[in-house]
Amino acid sequence: MNRSPLAPVTRPLRALGGRLKQAARLGRALPAALAVATLVTTALAVWLSVQVVEQRAEQKRNQDILAAARQSALNFTSLDHRHYARDSKSVLDGATGDFKQQFAAQTEELTKLVAANKSVSEGQVLEAGITRADDRTARVLVVADSKVTNTAAPEGQARTYRLQLDLVREDGRWLTSNVEFVG
Repeated sequence: MNRSPLAPVTRPLRALGGRLKQAARLGRALPAALAVATLVTTALAVWLSVQVVEQRAEQKRNQDILAAARQSALNFTSLDHRHYARDSKSVLDGATGDFKQQFAAQTEELTKLVAANKSVSEGQVLEAGITRADDRTARVLVVADSKVTNTAAPEGQARTYRLQLDLVREDGRWLTSNVEFVG
């Protein structure tokens, strides 16, 4: 059954309409009409206020999700052999679940690889957009570029990444729980 969002307001208004008809018969129509108009105006104002508060909360949530996804993608695409421990810690600080476990498990091997190749990757997030979100989970698509220099490409090599990040809200923070390369 489809219910109108104003259903809780319209039922009492119908009842008041019946009372208004009765009041009109008794010569008290104007005060009754003013009471009904006041009630309707108040109900609509409350309903609109609730809608505005909910919309602002959703906008804030989406801004927080995008900021977390952008930072996570930037951390993931910006790694430097000279301070790889700090860079990998930044990735781990914004991660949770399987992604955090997998990245942490590979950190020792990646540290050796990055140091041996003298790798430096300077990431830049170009675009990010939410594909779905609720109060606990979100999926964000991110397009990022990076310039990678290493012993094999000392002049640098441009790379473009299309990433799908799954985020979860834990302890008031949006954390990356999965990263997939897409497209």
